[in-house]
Amino acid sequence: MEEQQEMSMTVTIRPPDRRDIVAVAELIEEIELFYGSTEIQPFDERRSQVEEALFGSPPLASALLVEDEAGDLVGLAAYSFLWPAAGSSHSLFLKELYVRDTLRRQGVGARLMDELRALAAARSGCSRVEWMTDRDNPNARAFYKSLGFAEFDGKIVYRVDTNTG
Repeated sequence: MEEQQEMSMTVTIRPPDRRDIVAVAELIEEIELFYGSTEIQPFDERRSQVEEALFGSPPLASALLVEDEAGDLVGLAAYSFLWPAAGSSHSLFLKELYVRDTLRRQGVGARLMDELRALAAARSGCSRVEWMTDRDNPNARAFYKSLGFAEFDGKIVYRVDTNTG
């Protein structure tokens, strides 16, 4: 994909490959801690789920990874294509956008959003990009507003856990 100089930090945004499985599993733990989780999934289980999600047959999700100049993963955008969207078209659904705190407010998140929009625009039949954020996450809401995105107030989100026992 592209490289860009941001405040003396060069990052590369690229799709994952199998050599990234361990680093993505480690980044998932960082994301869980960021959101306040106190029960972290065992590493081997997390690594296995990352491998299945990104490289299973078929893959359950796609991602863009942010790699810093040292080759460390410092962010990701995890997404899937959902059908149907408008009419019989489909949408790119952004499930997670995360940039390590040391790189926030340097344009990396905006670049990820640009890359996602470009992926959606290049995919035949993809009519939109959609995502959610928590109402009590003012930083995320301010970030999306700064990019010119308006909040959509037309849906109510439901969730049920499948691990009941």
